[in-house]
Amino acid sequence: MSDFAVNPLVVIGVGSSFAFSSLFYHLYQEKKKELTVLKEAPLFKPDQHLLQVLKASPHKRLQYVAVEGQVQADGEPLSSRFVPRILGVVQKIAVEEHWKYWNNLTRTWNSRTMNKSESSNTVPFSLISPGAYMTDLYVRVMEPLEASGCFMERVYHKLKHAEEGLVNLALQGLAGEKPVAMEESEELLRVGSTLTGFGEVVLEGGQVMRLQPPQDGRKYILMQTDYKSFMDRHESSASMWKSLSVVTGLTGASLLAGVIYNLFGKQDDNSN
Repeated sequence: MSDFAVNPLVVIGVGSSFAFSSLFYHLYQEKKKELTVLKEAPLFKPDQHLLQVLKASPHKRLQYVAVEGQVQADGEPLSSRFVPRILGVVQKIAVEEHWKYWNNLTRTWNSRTMNKSESSNTVPFSLISPGAYMTDLYVRVMEPLEASGCFMERVYHKLKHAEEGLVNLALQGLAGEKPVAMEESEELLRVGSTLTGFGEVVLEGGQVMRLQPPQDGRKYILMQTDYKSFMDRHESSASMWKSLSVVTGLTGASLLAGVIYNLFGKQDDNSN
């Protein structure tokens, strides 16, 4: 039987291929379910049509819809802390320190981050139809920090390296740790950018339309892109997971077929 021993690496390859295939297929199914929910949401613009639909809806409410429009601050917008003449309505600033510490076991310097801080600022803002800078029709966006999705644009990023002098190096050697750099970044949802939101839309006072987190548990999503690009990206992501599942599954099946042939096919050939 030793002549027909199976290479352990091949067994690992077969198991890994089928495991990855199952994982990729699960991700494909999850993405497909998400796509189905998003496709069921009707698309609106902040215009008279949306207002009329809301007025005709029970309780002046649409449970889950997509709204695409242009970002406009309701009052004074936020200014970028680092970049002049860039305005936004949602701002995130992150600062963290990169350090190295001496590992006595491996006798090497290892990296770590510490003292990370993040601050967020928002001002009231709305979505308007593209080009309609003077209009009474808008959709006010509520609680943007609770939304999922990529709706922020990084406008600043800098890595400030620590200066090293002879005295500092000696002290750092004694302490067993030393600063390497400080990283700063700023993200903004910029005024004038295109934003697509998935959520609940309600009408208040007969004129004020609000986009807010859904009450039925569905995802509240904000994306800094138009509706079509967002859906195309999701379709591509689902296709990628499906392709990876097929490729890894076929790889596992091919390896398994080779193992079976080596175990039984060659045995039959020898017996003949």
